[in-house]
Amino acid sequence: MLLHVIARGKIGRSPEAELVARYEKRLTWPTKFTELPDTGGRVPESQTPCRTVLLDERGRDLSSEKLAEILGRWRDDGIRECRFMLGAADGHPEEDRDEADLLLAFGKATWPHLLARAMLAEQLYRATTIIAGHPYHRSG
Repeated sequence: MLLHVIARGKIGRSPEAELVARYEKRLTWPTKFTELPDTGGRVPESQTPCRTVLLDERGRDLSSEKLAEILGRWRDDGIRECRFMLGAADGHPEEDRDEADLLLAFGKATWPHLLARAMLAEQLYRATTIIAGHPYHRSG
């Protein structure tokens, strides 16, 4: 299953970009990062079947194990692409929230957009290592 992160805004050459690159290199699942302008731009066509996860402050606050369980189930069910959408400063339109397969939050705190992208990259790496039984994740 392709893990596809689609984020609004440019990360440029920042410390957060270095973190994203670090985890992107470590991921063993096919992974793609796409940047779009803050407004407009064309979201690439998806592989089907596809699942969409929106990072949203009103989303579910999942443990790493639960995220891994969901990704593993989707992969085993034959899902070809899982899209993780990070919106612009104003978040996602209501219609996108309604159509998403999962709304995901990183706690109740508000996180800077670029840091949320780095945190997502790490959580994707962590989830895939949990699925693989790799010792990176220490439970408890």
